[in-house]
Amino acid sequence: MSTIASQVILHPYVSQSLKFGSFNVGRDKLYRTVQYFSRFLAWFLLSRGKKVEAARWTALKGHLGIGRKLMRLGKPVEHLQAALRAASSTGEVGEQVTSIGRQLAYFGYLTYDAALWANAVKFIALKPSTAEKVTKTSNRFWLAGILFSITHGLLKAGRLAHDAKKLRNSETWGQKDLSDEAQREVKQLALENLRADIRYQFIIDLFDIWIPASNLGLVNVNDGIVGFAGFISSLMGLRAQWLAINHGK
Repeated sequence: MSTIASQVILHPYVSQSLKFGSFNVGRDKLYRTVQYFSRFLAWFLLSRGKKVEAARWTALKGHLGIGRKLMRLGKPVEHLQAALRAASSTGEVGEQVTSIGRQLAYFGYLTYDAALWANAVKFIALKPSTAEKVTKTSNRFWLAGILFSITHGLLKAGRLAHDAKKLRNSETWGQKDLSDEAQREVKQLALENLRADIRYQFIIDLFDIWIPASNLGLVNVNDGIVGFAGFISSLMGLRAQWLAINHGK
C-alpha cells in the first residue's frame, strides 16, 4: 500500500500540478475554468427545473468570482507597466498602438473590478446605482481590451505572414550553403510558432468577447452560451499556462 501511495503522491503529474498551482496565474486560470463551467451548469440545471442543484453551482460561481477579484488586486499595475514598456518599444506603429490600448484597457477594467470586490466584501459601501455604473464601466474596459487584442493579433498575423512569405522567396536555387539553410529553417520554425500563438489567442478572444458584450446588453444570449464560451476560453488559457509553467513554452 505504501508503494502504491508513493507512486500516486510522487507521480510527475502530481508534481506538475503542484507547481502549476503554486503560481497565482495558474490558480486564477483553474478557478476561472470552474467558474464558467459552474455558470453553464447552473443555467442547464435551471432550464431543467432543478432549482436546488442550480443554486449550488450559482453560489460556487459567485464565490469564485469574488475570490478571483481578490487574487487580481495587483494586476492593474502589471498592465500599466506593460503599457509603458510597449510605448518605449520600437516596431510597427499599429501593433504598438493596439498593444498600448489593450494594456490600458485591462488596467481600467481591473481597477474598477477591484472597486467591485471591495464593495462585495463590504470594505466600501457603494450605492446600488453607483455599483451598477462601476460594473458597466468595468465591462466597457474589458470589451475594449479584447477588441484591442483582436486588432493587435490581426495586424501581427499579417506582418508575420508577410515575413514568412519573404523568407520563403529568399531561398536560393542551385548550390546552397548549409549554414544559411539551417538558419532559414530556424527562422521559419520561429515564425510558425509565433503565428500559432497568435491564432490561439485570437480564438480565446473570440470566445471571451461574448462575456462583456453580454454583460453590457450588446448581444442577447443566455447564461448557457456565455458560460460555455467562458469555459472553452478558460480551458484554452489553462492549457497555455500549463505548458508555459511545466514545459517552458
